[in-house]
Amino acid sequence: MPEPKVDDVRIAVIGLGYVGLPLAVEFGRRGPVVGFDINPARIRELRSGRDSTLETSPAELRAAKHLRFTTKVADLRRCNFYIVTVPTPVDEFKRPDLQPLQRASETVGGVLKRGDIVVYESTVYPGATEEVCAPILERRSGLKLNRDFFLGYSPERINPGDKEHRLVNIRKIVSGSTPAAARRVQAVYSTIVLAGTFLASSIRVAEAAKVIENTQRDVNIALVNELAMLFERLGIDTEEVLTAAGTKWNFLPFRPGLVGGHCIGVDPYYLTHKAQQVGFHPEMILAGRRTNDNMGSYVVTRVIKLMTARRIIVPGSRVLVMGLTFKENCPDIRNTRVVDIVRELRGLGARVEVHDPWADPAEAEREYGLCLVSRPRPRTYDAIILAVAHKQFREMGAERIRALGRRPHVLFDVKYVLPRGASDGRL
Repeated sequence: MPEPKVDDVRIAVIGLGYVGLPLAVEFGRRGPVVGFDINPARIRELRSGRDSTLETSPAELRAAKHLRFTTKVADLRRCNFYIVTVPTPVDEFKRPDLQPLQRASETVGGVLKRGDIVVYESTVYPGATEEVCAPILERRSGLKLNRDFFLGYSPERINPGDKEHRLVNIRKIVSGSTPAAARRVQAVYSTIVLAGTFLASSIRVAEAAKVIENTQRDVNIALVNELAMLFERLGIDTEEVLTAAGTKWNFLPFRPGLVGGHCIGVDPYYLTHKAQQVGFHPEMILAGRRTNDNMGSYVVTRVIKLMTARRIIVPGSRVLVMGLTFKENCPDIRNTRVVDIVRELRGLGARVEVHDPWADPAEAEREYGLCLVSRPRPRTYDAIILAVAHKQFREMGAERIRALGRRPHVLFDVKYVLPRGASDGRL
């Protein structure tokens, strides 16, 4: 393929969520970029200079002077470098749901021209870009891969809510469907990624590298979750054990907890799906997933035991769950496992209220049918579960949190928000 100057690149970013918007903003500081999303409300919000994901500030949006937001497919036609950043979730049976990726490929295929490059950033299993996306692009456009158009894969590494590890200072993996396409993709990303790029030998290698990053974290968290269950039976404080073990230079600092979000709680299922397609049963990965998926139930069991010990009857009790987002100091509620706690307690007859100063109430109701409580009432709750370590909860401290409970009540700390001894139980 010809290798025109980077200045000739006209970029379109398809999907303006946690991954796509920071990309569009960084590229939009340097040259013309079209930011496309199918959600009109999202486009209106961004045009007004506001980002509800909090990944970009109003000042950063203003600095992207060459960035144009649109819902119109026709606005993509003048572009020649398409970056697809749509979600890749799992369905209710924990199988990869590629519908957003397929729909995005249909959209791009409808405007694809000779010489164009399509780069995917969405997390997929090894082979998905060339086996699933490429045929859609060919069929929709009437063009032929690696003759008329080219592919790239550059996996996203965005960590929602993290203001230290940002797009520009995280090394970027890049790859292409031909060596020339790979160099072209690398050249484009190098204009914004100050930390540099790593050129993978193939798209499949880049896909596999991405999916194992979070699979590794998932398995490690599953290990400490299992250890927390063991230490509880042994009457040992898990945090004390991990702190002591952490004095060794190569001990990995993982902590127990709920594992949700759009990456760690999802990506392993993409890898195991592909593994099973080729006749391989990934026992350790699936075992880790089972452990982490059941942590909500384990937390409820611990809380019920504590309530029973205080002669608090669970049916009819009032329970406050503090936190809904999948991680602290972040508004992202995708695949949050806090809902497992809420649903199980409600199934046992408890009246559960959820308070989260970071979550969008409308989104919580739309996604999970939860009506968030803006101000928990003092001396109201039989049990309080600190599920997310938001800075607001840390600042409250044990005394103010305790003031929300009746006498007697149970305070359970899932995320080590409070010092040891300040709660009635923790993982």
